[in-house]
Amino acid sequence: MSTSTAPQQRLLQTPSQTVGPYFAYGLTPRQYFYDHGSAYTPVLAGPQAEGEHIRLVGRVLDGEGQPIGDAMIEIGQLDAHGREITSEAQAQELGFRGFGRCGTGTDAQQRFVFETVKPGAGGAGDAPHIDVIVLMRGMLSHAFTRIYFDDEVAANAEDRVLQSVAPERRGTLVARREVQPGAVTYRIDIHMQGPHETAFFDL
Repeated sequence: MSTSTAPQQRLLQTPSQTVGPYFAYGLTPRQYFYDHGSAYTPVLAGPQAEGEHIRLVGRVLDGEGQPIGDAMIEIGQLDAHGREITSEAQAQELGFRGFGRCGTGTDAQQRFVFETVKPGAGGAGDAPHIDVIVLMRGMLSHAFTRIYFDDEVAANAEDRVLQSVAPERRGTLVARREVQPGAVTYRIDIHMQGPHETAFFDL
């Protein structure tokens, strides 16, 4: 009986088995040490943008509470007056893009950090909030969630989407306000699994 001495070929993952890092080379190039620019960055608001300028800071955590270093977060929001940004010309005029993207691997502490303005409410039954998409290696479909603000208690109580979440899980969607010299920061961690798992939505 003969045996083959040919070296075994190593089989790698295919795009259908993982969504990364293919998307990240173009969408979050700094995370993979490329020096080319990105169409969208973590900076949504320029100095001339109206409203309260804030930083949105947090981590994406796995089921064991460990930070995930190759996640990509995309956020979309209304401006400080509750208006949707619908064109590049409008974004240029207002100094506000309304959409941002950040890779957690671009930060030494594996956080996402966005520079933006606090959004206004879009109308009745809609509290100020930020829409969030989470992508990372190994996820075949991105996850959707929202971020609300802990100093909008009355508006949060009337928000139709937030009130649709089980009471014990609503806190996973609420960012904490911190005021520091020269800066207002809202902090929130996104838990992908575990006892503190963030509430995600089917969209």
